Amino acid sequence: MMQLQLGEISALLTEHHLLKKQPVITAALQAIVGVAYDSRKSTAGSLFFCKGNYKPAYLTAARENGAVAYMAERELAEGDGMAAFIVTNIQKAMSLISAAFYGFPQNQLFIIAYTGTKGKTTSSYFTHDILKTATANKTALFSTIDRIVGPKPEQEFKSHLTTPESLDLFHDMREAVDSGMTHLVMEVSSQAYLKNRVYGLHFDVGVFLNITPDHVGANEHPNFENYLHCKLQLLANANVCVINAETDRLLQVYQAAEATTDPENIYLFAHQDFQPQVAVPTIDFRYKSDQANLTHSQFEVYPVTAKAQQIDHAGTYKLSLPGTFNESNAVAAIITSGLAGASTAAAQTQLAQAYVPGRMESLKTENHGMIYADYAHNYASLKALLKFLESQQATDKVIVVVGSTGNKGVSRREGFAKALNEYADVAILTADDPGFEDPKAIADQINAKIDHNKVAVTIEIDRPKAIALAIQQSTNRDIVVLAGKGDDAYQKINGVDTPYPTDMVVAKEIVRGLQK
Repeated sequence: MMQLQLGEISALLTEHHLLKKQPVITAALQAIVGVAYDSRKSTAGSLFFCKGNYKPAYLTAARENGAVAYMAERELAEGDGMAAFIVTNIQKAMSLISAAFYGFPQNQLFIIAYTGTKGKTTSSYFTHDILKTATANKTALFSTIDRIVGPKPEQEFKSHLTTPESLDLFHDMREAVDSGMTHLVMEVSSQAYLKNRVYGLHFDVGVFLNITPDHVGANEHPNFENYLHCKLQLLANANVCVINAETDRLLQVYQAAEATTDPENIYLFAHQDFQPQVAVPTIDFRYKSDQANLTHSQFEVYPVTAKAQQIDHAGTYKLSLPGTFNESNAVAAIITSGLAGASTAAAQTQLAQAYVPGRMESLKTENHGMIYADYAHNYASLKALLKFLESQQATDKVIVVVGSTGNKGVSRREGFAKALNEYADVAILTADDPGFEDPKAIADQINAKIDHNKVAVTIEIDRPKAIALAIQQSTNRDIVVLAGKGDDAYQKINGVDTPYPTDMVVAKEIVRGLQK
């Protein structure tokens, strides 16, 4: 049974200047044997974290379930008689104490962490696929889509957050270590730093892919500068930094890495034709696109500097995902897996057969052209997708089904309109995880920024019906793009994860009906 001494808790909180008031340690209560922030998961002898939208009923329920201690930012009457740790920041404190309770599992894993506005999930899957082979299936994955904490089928499950609450994060790391995992590939969102979900966590390799406006809104980042600041924290907490030199704000990104990392441990990569407009060291890895079509791409990687040549991984790579925009994600995976000890051959083999759920899934139909489903969920990713598809085939119309999430990413709505104005002929606006917002109001906000002289717009909030409308009006020379949800099997509506069959499953059923 895991346990943590109350004295250890006080010492850790004091070391990080978080402790305002500690409990008196008695002979009857020296340690806690469980931790929880959900009162329903509190157990006998546990510590309960009073965080977020706290209600007195939560601590009362936790106490009834056996909690003997609580942690909060103020003393709570309903906790009278319990051991109380009063802290200055509950999220930071929960991260520290959860790591300690689970025995600091991060110290037993080689951790590669990705951040960026787009490409985190794809890069993470590519890296996991390479390392899974290189480590004999001893690599865990914490992604937006899936969490893999061990080699057994039941140890792979769907994710609810890109980066989960710190307690859940360290719990899953402990399970990974106990299951024999030696490596971990994970996505780290800007929200993870804004909400202190990874406070105190250090990474072996931190990767910065790109930055474009996103996640700015009332319930997220107050402005772009705060969003960027949170993204940059990953580099400040990594032993080795890998940076896509083609990102916006390159100098600021590089300086953030350089502030805490020796330049010898900072690697830059970019396409062979890219020339930075700011003063940064020589780009370490270059890559050249050989070919890209609607089923795969091929590119070459060149280590340029001496430190890059030590990692090597020069060679020609085939990628099973279409689109030149996926090549930079693959290069990031090649570099990071190389830093983790994977061979060039392992990277070449795995990238040639890599699969990322919900990324560029396609369906060829007899009479309704090509249908694509992709997770593209902001301006940058939707633009990259539509631009690539436009370059690959002559079409009469590009028909896009898209919505925007509720209660977050408000800035995405105008971004979607911008991408549609640039590349779409027809837009069908629909629901995509509306949360507690009115999906029609969200669609209206997107519609207000669309140039109706360029794009024909229909609003159909029922997503399966919207997909049906798109396919029914398409012809053999059209492209239908189902954007935003990818492989997501739920719609988040009024706080409930409502089962949804996924866009491609819906599309296949509609096509099957039309062919009868």
